[in-house]
Amino acid sequence: MSEGGGPLYGVIVLAAGSSTRLGQSKQLLLIDGESLVHRAVRFGMETGPADCVVICGAKPDQIEQVVADLDCRCLPCPDHERGMSASLRLGLQALDPSCSAALVVLTDQPALDARHLCKLRDRWRARPEQAVASGYAGTIGVPAMIPRSWFAAIQSEHGDRGARELLRTRSDEVAVITAEQLAQDIDEPEDLSRLDPG
Repeated sequence: MSEGGGPLYGVIVLAAGSSTRLGQSKQLLLIDGESLVHRAVRFGMETGPADCVVICGAKPDQIEQVVADLDCRCLPCPDHERGMSASLRLGLQALDPSCSAALVVLTDQPALDARHLCKLRDRWRARPEQAVASGYAGTIGVPAMIPRSWFAAIQSEHGDRGARELLRTRSDEVAVITAEQLAQDIDEPEDLSRLDPG
């Protein structure tokens, strides 16, 4: 599965959110006939990881079905309602031990593309001890490459903070690649105008 030189890494796609504000499963919404979760996994796979884990929540069977054609593993997160950190912790635990970092990807950023993920990967491979995050809307966050040396700190996080809080508090150890388009996400019904009818 892995391509190119440099240290190995894995992709973690966080697809366990219950989308309560949206009123429907955002992971299964379509852009050009392709579900958001399928797009996120496909883009992650295009970077050439050694492993790919999809963390599912409320509808694990449906998500597993829509990504069945991709070389990934789907894992249900039993405590996904506790927030993003629960999903991320599960993904980090499940990642192949040969991976020196995790490329963390969300499903609700319709402007995401593989090109940006490859930039994150390449910057991380130049300095594998460093995290690499996306910069948008005046902050830094995911998608991000998280080095394995950070995994233990993330495992101690709780609630809905995920990796973002750690990226901010350790910003002096983070390289940032600006991608303002990623500030647009899908959370409210009015956000659906960014998607096509599929």
